[in-house]
Amino acid sequence: MCKIKFGTDGWRAVMCEDFVLPNVKVVVRAIAEYVKSTGLSDRGIVIGYDTRFFSDRFAEWSARILAFSGIKSYLSAEDVPTPVTAFTIRHLNAAGGIMFTASHNPYYYNGIKFIPDNAAPATPEVTKKIEELVGKFTGKEIEALSMEEAESRGLIKKSCFASPYLEHLKKIIDFEKISSAQLDVWYDPMYATGRRYAPVLLGEYTNFNSLHMNRDLLFGEGMPEPVERELVELIARVKQGADMGLANDGDADRFGIIDDLGEYLSPNMFLPMALLHLIENRGMKGPVTRTIATTHLIDRIAKKYGLPVIETPVGFKYIGNNMLDHGCIMGGEESGGMSIKGHLPEKDGILAISLAAEVRAYYGRPLSEIWRDIGERFGDAHSKRIDLHCDDEMKLHLFKYLKESAPSDVLGKKIVNVNEIDGVKWELDDGSWMLFRASGTEPLVRIYIEAGSRELMDKVGEAAMKIFSENTVPV
Repeated sequence: MCKIKFGTDGWRAVMCEDFVLPNVKVVVRAIAEYVKSTGLSDRGIVIGYDTRFFSDRFAEWSARILAFSGIKSYLSAEDVPTPVTAFTIRHLNAAGGIMFTASHNPYYYNGIKFIPDNAAPATPEVTKKIEELVGKFTGKEIEALSMEEAESRGLIKKSCFASPYLEHLKKIIDFEKISSAQLDVWYDPMYATGRRYAPVLLGEYTNFNSLHMNRDLLFGEGMPEPVERELVELIARVKQGADMGLANDGDADRFGIIDDLGEYLSPNMFLPMALLHLIENRGMKGPVTRTIATTHLIDRIAKKYGLPVIETPVGFKYIGNNMLDHGCIMGGEESGGMSIKGHLPEKDGILAISLAAEVRAYYGRPLSEIWRDIGERFGDAHSKRIDLHCDDEMKLHLFKYLKESAPSDVLGKKIVNVNEIDGVKWELDDGSWMLFRASGTEPLVRIYIEAGSRELMDKVGEAAMKIFSENTVPV
């Protein structure tokens, strides 16, 4: 059996290699044992799954294993977004949830994540306990009831999760305002779970058009990740004449947005836009939370309105817990996750694209103009991420240099702050910054860059890559 390790958002692995039924059974049995240890198991477990190959079968096996352990499960009758599974946990007051998804990863991956009873992503403390329990059951026969017996004993209840979630979104998004704007919208679910949700919401209140609405186990031979390189067709449709293009990833917890000019609005561009809307048009006040890798433009907007910003390590689990503990009005991350006060402490791409339409409707101006106005008011921000191969030995040398031998300046700009809450981040005196962060599951180092102009961003990026190349080999 492979070593099962939970990453920033659950355990993911390649199907037919490590993500196979015997390993999944062990993980589910460990989750059952963990839930029993919390004393909440009588409240049951919600089980959801996305459109990936065999996910529905994994979900059924999970319900049968839980049933053998005496735990009732609420099993989704159809593929479902991760945020809908999280919402259902809260709606049913369940003890937690199991979600089968590999999110935006390629088609040959699958994954399993445990969501606690607070509907937020599991903290490292929780996943560590589950990992320890995995060791307890490794190599043992994992027993399960049959579906027939479990259902007859009331231990498995199949149902559709959609209606309560959709009704909730209609309460926290101003769809009447969206309707009055008469927006032309194109939507791309990337062959995945968003296809059952966004059309129901936005289809009723906009001139709604869509593509890739069929389930495709290969995701059109691409990746179900709503980033610019994967949204070529959506961009082309918007350029033919539309107000915006909207997209979700494989489990619809991330978002992609195309403006009226057919330009991709990265999360680092939309998150500040959404925050400004929440403050100016909704009158929301309170802390804002973002990850260390997310744009500081959020900070400049928050400072203007006297709102504190809470920075976290990478991972929405940290964002979600800040939203619970501090009442944050918005939480976001550069990888495309966000939520707002009054919703879930979990990232939600369906919420995000609905909010994008609300932003457009309230300002009554194209998204491209809203973004340009933000730059004029709060200063431009240009950002990018660079992924570089880096094995464990190279990582050791690089981070030893970054932490122990850092220079006083970069490109003649003084390093005014060194942040090590996740990786190493150098903040420069002109507001530019670079973050070096090692992947915990892949031989990669990710370098995040932000600067006040595209030209400066490229220069800071070149400086960061030079630092990487000069300090990843033994001296």
